[in-house]
Amino acid sequence: MKISGLVITFNEEKNIGKCIDALLKVCNEVIIVDSFSKDRTVEIAKEKGAIVIEQAFLGDGPQRTHGLPYCKNDWILNLDADEFLDKDAEQFILNEKYLQGNYDAFSFRVKNFLADKLIDFSGWYPDHKVRFFNKKTAHPSDSKVHQKIITQNEKKVAVHILHYGWDSLDQIISKKNQYSGWHAQQLFDQGRRINALKPVIHGTVSFIRCYFFKKGVFNGIDGLSIAMIQSFFSYMKYAKLLKLQKKLK
Repeated sequence: MKISGLVITFNEEKNIGKCIDALLKVCNEVIIVDSFSKDRTVEIAKEKGAIVIEQAFLGDGPQRTHGLPYCKNDWILNLDADEFLDKDAEQFILNEKYLQGNYDAFSFRVKNFLADKLIDFSGWYPDHKVRFFNKKTAHPSDSKVHQKIITQNEKKVAVHILHYGWDSLDQIISKKNQYSGWHAQQLFDQGRRINALKPVIHGTVSFIRCYFFKKGVFNGIDGLSIAMIQSFFSYMKYAKLLKLQKKLK
């Protein structure tokens, strides 16, 4: 069974070569949807044999959906540029285990790394993501941030994606801040309205859950830092939504 690799990119020259090499272990083509990168992302991708489609960023879900018509195959492996299949996931695909049963999408466990340290606490593991699906019956949602795959019959499997998303806490905070703005705008556009207590409540609950109930407390300064970052994201998402609401008055 042939598989298409699909990746959306913006300034990913650090990762895109390794990403394409990894995808070609299980895919017979790789489609890159690039948001007009300013670095060598496109050049490297073409050198590696990928097909590059340039498209101004439409949002997480719509950008992925934009790439689907360029994929020749029905089965899509849709990774980010900083995500790689672990050995168990490679074997799952190469051995065509996904053809067993009437499933059209598979949710893999994600191992998130800060530099080379596995973050397996504060709710970061097991972090499930659907990255492998059949485009005939499943497709990305239209969410601009943290999109999901809309599927008729999904299955969770105990194989892994390796996510090397950050080299430092600064990068996590910067990305979470960016995501909080996108998420707030999405909630606002959906008509969501909140009161002034919502940011504080969500931020506090997020910290308690990540630090005490998701084992952050047992992981020293890293556990405390990650729990605080998660709390920051939850707080800022609703604080920014509150700001958008006030602009209407």
